[in-house]
Amino acid sequence: MRNLKITVNGVVYDVQVEDAQGGAVPAAVPAPAPAAKPAPAAAPEKAEVKGSVKIDIPMPGTIISVNVKPGQSVKKGDVLVVFEAMKMENEIQSPQDGTVASVLCTKGENKESGAVLLTLE
Repeated sequence: MRNLKITVNGVVYDVQVEDAQGGAVPAAVPAPAPAAKPAPAAAPEKAEVKGSVKIDIPMPGTIISVNVKPGQSVKKGDVLVVFEAMKMENEIQSPQDGTVASVLCTKGENKESGAVLLTLE
């Protein structure tokens, strides 16, 4: 007969173990060492960000269309990007007249809240 402590889901149990064949109970075998965690993947290179006015996404969503490209002139109110969030299409409009400096999103891409989608000059 052998007394053991076993922890299951954070609860400790005292148990007695007996060899059914009446022989000696072998010594506990140590658990294998946990596998080494893989190194984190290298971050993808960030696109060059130009422009002083950053346009970000107000909530998590999927980009449906990008209606502008770098160098394009835009007017206040022009639809720059359309994204889907909570099963609704949402438009991001230009807050001012300007020129698109950089586009940091692509169609089909998922973006987290606050991610910069594009910049204006």
